Amino acid sequence: MRKTQAFLFTLLLLLLNFCGQPARQPDEVRLRLAIDPGSLSPINYSSQEALQIINLLYQSLLTVDLEDNTLKPGLASSFPEVERKDSLTFFHYQLRPEAEWPDGSPVTAQDVAFTLKVLKSPFIRNEYLRAQIEFIQDIQLDSSNPSKFTLVCQGYTPEMQLLTGDFFILPSYLLDPQQVYLTIPLLTLSTADSSQYNTDRTRAVAARCNKLGSPESKEILQGSAGYQLAEWASGQHVVLKRKENWWGKNTGDAKSYLTANPAQINFQIIPDNTTAHLALKNAQLDVLDNIPVNEFEQLRQDDNFLKNYGLHTPQGYDLIYAAINTRKPKFSDRRTRQAIAHLMDVPGMIRVSQQSYATPTVGPVPPDRKDLYHAQLPMRSYSPEKAIALLKAAGWIQEQQGWYRILNGQREELRIELLYRAGNTMYEQMALIFQQHAMKTGIPVTLLPLEGNVYSQKIDQRDYDMHFRGLSGNPFVFNFKPLFHTSFAGPGGLNSTGFGTPESDQILNQINETESEVAKARLLHRLQEIIQEEAAFVPLYFRKERIAIHSRFSNTKVSGVRPYYDLSSFMLKP
Repeated sequence: MRKTQAFLFTLLLLLLNFCGQPARQPDEVRLRLAIDPGSLSPINYSSQEALQIINLLYQSLLTVDLEDNTLKPGLASSFPEVERKDSLTFFHYQLRPEAEWPDGSPVTAQDVAFTLKVLKSPFIRNEYLRAQIEFIQDIQLDSSNPSKFTLVCQGYTPEMQLLTGDFFILPSYLLDPQQVYLTIPLLTLSTADSSQYNTDRTRAVAARCNKLGSPESKEILQGSAGYQLAEWASGQHVVLKRKENWWGKNTGDAKSYLTANPAQINFQIIPDNTTAHLALKNAQLDVLDNIPVNEFEQLRQDDNFLKNYGLHTPQGYDLIYAAINTRKPKFSDRRTRQAIAHLMDVPGMIRVSQQSYATPTVGPVPPDRKDLYHAQLPMRSYSPEKAIALLKAAGWIQEQQGWYRILNGQREELRIELLYRAGNTMYEQMALIFQQHAMKTGIPVTLLPLEGNVYSQKIDQRDYDMHFRGLSGNPFVFNFKPLFHTSFAGPGGLNSTGFGTPESDQILNQINETESEVAKARLLHRLQEIIQEEAAFVPLYFRKERIAIHSRFSNTKVSGVRPYYDLSSFMLKP
């Protein structure tokens, strides 16, 4: 009887979640978000769920066409011309003449300049994106053509072409209607003390930008892409509607990837996997990704389901890894961390949590980038014997109750508190496997599943022993500096483990500076070796994505690059 009650309760929750929404349109795509996006700010988003929506509201200078996973011009009319002079590189851009904002005004170089000033402004919360564009020093506008501009960049790397075009362009007329930022030189924000610009007027612009992305900011949450926010019920759904007469339809050949086809896109916020699976089976969702393995295998055997849905398994670029907090005295010796890494049974984790839908890896470089992946570096094996030997070498003494050593004059026991995101079956299964193996060698492991915000907060505050997490990547850029450089190891920085040596810092800088693909491969190979030696950031595997899409749609552009399909390109079959 209890199983029936649980099923009825889940079904009731599902039905309630779909009540009180805008009427479903014939030309509508419905899909699931695992968490509420929290913020849809194009300058300070914090989740992939948010980014998926922002991509439908705003555009960058360059974009990725998921049809063939290639980089193509977005708001820019073409790829930039590159000019190098001494230590500077100049990227000459021109915007599409068709590009316009929701009020019908053109997207101009002044909007690009305003965006860069916002991203570099110390008064605006955008630390992560600020680091991404630190190499852009200045912008030069063309006085004779408002759509032309030049980005002045320090140094040169081949990846700069992508990075100069990989940030969302903001409408200055909405965020800075008084044109306060117009007179602030970008170069000043890049190189000098900007406190002179901390005025009432700039603080007002900063407040508007910091508010951007909240449910209350709907009036200013508007970009140049083909959709606008229609409704946002926090914790329930986010609905986007297609703009009428959107300019992207008038871009010639580019309209094959600058698209806004579905009339409405409805994101359902369903944290529970079982509820999401039920919604898919009941045809209340058109798209579901990140399907747990067991459910996906069930769907593959369900002939009735396959009459209406197609299943897809592209090789993705999402890295699953373990992180060990090197700041904790008990984990400060890398031999201790190496021992813990040898207790991670990666093949077993893949078998239980992913079956055949994952590829093990020696580092953060995807194995399909054969030119950069370190194929000669041996996979770290699961070996309790090696783990025990390493613990003894690190000074740990094994007793009947476990392992201990004297650290800073005090007796310290080797216990691990393992964090992971609550409700994620994959992490739960991996955590249980690790716990069982660690216990066999006498290391107690406490599992601590946490809700998303609490989980992220503990990691940002460095209040953890070890955690499992996913990292989204792509096959284009390998700028690992924010992830591994010691300058990003402070509170809130992406280097949450405290990883870093003088050599790795130097290599990370050189990777971003080198022009030679051969030199980049050599540097990345050495970086992967150091990552394995330090065992603070422990790469485990790259997932294959598991997606179901309703068969009434064509032109879905399924890809291994997030978000794994192009919602804006979906077309109803006749």
